[in-house]
Amino acid sequence: MHSARFSPVAIAFSLTCGVLGGAAGLAQAQDLEALKLDTRKNALPVLPKVVAMMQETVASQGPVKAIPVCKDKAPSLLQEQSERTGWQMRRVSLKTRNAERGTPDVWEARQLADFDLRAAAGEKPETLETGEIVTENGKQVYRYIRAVPVGDVCLVCHGATDTQDPALRAQLQQNYPHDQAVGYAKGQIRGALSVKRPL
Repeated sequence: MHSARFSPVAIAFSLTCGVLGGAAGLAQAQDLEALKLDTRKNALPVLPKVVAMMQETVASQGPVKAIPVCKDKAPSLLQEQSERTGWQMRRVSLKTRNAERGTPDVWEARQLADFDLRAAAGEKPETLETGEIVTENGKQVYRYIRAVPVGDVCLVCHGATDTQDPALRAQLQQNYPHDQAVGYAKGQIRGALSVKRPL
């Protein structure tokens, strides 16, 4: 048997490829991190605006009057931010209230299911996020998703149905006849903010 022999040139080429490959992987990881940070910076400020709007309406006018805020004004805020950034932004959930707007696609559903597993394993729901570059219709896009946990103001309309005011429950059923988004406890994952930005 002959022992394998490698020329100095072949060894140098192999080492160079390894270094370049490692550098490319590092650069890609840095690019992904930069995309995540930029997306987070420009997308997440919408969420506290929605919460503040809900809190103000519930406190001043009652929960029944807050239904149109969540149904119409919150999506309008997302649309305004979408127009400013050029990204698609929406709220999605595995338990939808408005199925037309909030039903997740396959990618979103997979991430939401993963968030539930991670939260069950002890991760804090408010920190759960992920992002990746995917190819859609032959073009690369960056997809980002951030979990939205249930807060105090959310429980008014998304908590246990047997504790809801009858008038509120009637209005919810009238607005959302196929409502699944109830029975939550504080801190559980209500859904997520999903962002799709072209590259």
